[in-house]
Amino acid sequence: MADPGHLRIAHSPARERYEAVLSNDADGDEVTVGYVDYVSEPYQVVLTHTVIPDAYSGRGYAGKLVKAVLDDIRPTGKQVVPVCSYVRHFIERNPEYADMAVPVPQ
Repeated sequence: MADPGHLRIAHSPARERYEAVLSNDADGDEVTVGYVDYVSEPYQVVLTHTVIPDAYSGRGYAGKLVKAVLDDIRPTGKQVVPVCSYVRHFIERNPEYADMAVPVPQ
């Protein structure tokens, strides 16, 4: 199996998006393998959508991305509204993030 490269998470506050970027150390090429969109509110961050294209699914990128997003938000003290079903399931499977989540308004 080829070297999968290095995954880094890039935050773009202006776009309200976190991106998972895979870099190949051998040639320096980078490709975005997924992203999480959000809406920043004064006391909350609404995580609206997680996308991993089919070509990159099944490799654990979504979990690494969501973990990095939650770890980045935690020090701000803001609560997370997990509108995205993937984020909601991630928090259910990782109870160390449960204190950050608030119910999604119906």
